[in-house]
Amino acid sequence: MSRAANPRVTVDDVTVRFDGALTLDRLSLQIGRSEFVSIVGPSGSGKSTLFNVVSGLQRPDSGRVLLDGQEVTGETGHVGYMLQKDLLIPWRTVVGNIVLGAALTRGARSRDRQEAAELASRYGLGEFLDHYPHALSGGMRQRVALMRTLALHTDVLLLDEPFGALDSQTRLDMQLWLLSVYEDLEVTILFVTHDVDEAILLSDRVAVMSGRPGRILADLPIRLPRPRDLGVLTSPEFTDLKRQVLNLLHQTAVPA
Repeated sequence: MSRAANPRVTVDDVTVRFDGALTLDRLSLQIGRSEFVSIVGPSGSGKSTLFNVVSGLQRPDSGRVLLDGQEVTGETGHVGYMLQKDLLIPWRTVVGNIVLGAALTRGARSRDRQEAAELASRYGLGEFLDHYPHALSGGMRQRVALMRTLALHTDVLLLDEPFGALDSQTRLDMQLWLLSVYEDLEVTILFVTHDVDEAILLSDRVAVMSGRPGRILADLPIRLPRPRDLGVLTSPEFTDLKRQVLNLLHQTAVPA
């Protein structure tokens, strides 16, 4: 098992099959409290399936998921889950989209809207509270989507390639923005990406998955000091880490 001290999230020996074929094979992983862990791996290795299991949207064929040692396998509502597509509601404003979780469960209250406005203002959207999604840039839409996830009041976030559809400059801006949010709020983040630079820049650890059936091939600690900026991208330590991850991904790639 890939281990962390004082694990907030534990994925214990999880196996998932689709139509009889293995997708995840006895995969184990631990994420410490307030830790940022990125997962990289070949397409089809089961990264999104793993997120579905951790979020409770899918029960594994075997194995279990624990939060602070308490089993939550197959239970939803314990973590926040953000997909690559922002899925903003076009007829709702920025604030209206942030409080969507409350609106769908118990009804959004004035306190929810106040908290949403404070959250948006705190992280760079204060001038856009009453704007609709069509008036926002791609980066702004992703910020709103993350604010909506944070508004669920969970300190465990699953982020599935949230910046994958953005252009390179916007993506860099969003990576730095996410670093500031993470360092400010001290949340626990499990992050899926195909971008090795992104994984190393953001993370405390990078878990490399094998090709299908998905297993944890390696778990690399990222000892770059925090807070981080783009200067680390040209450091010898960063280059060495990138070489290690790319070598592991090359080993697990399926021949053409």
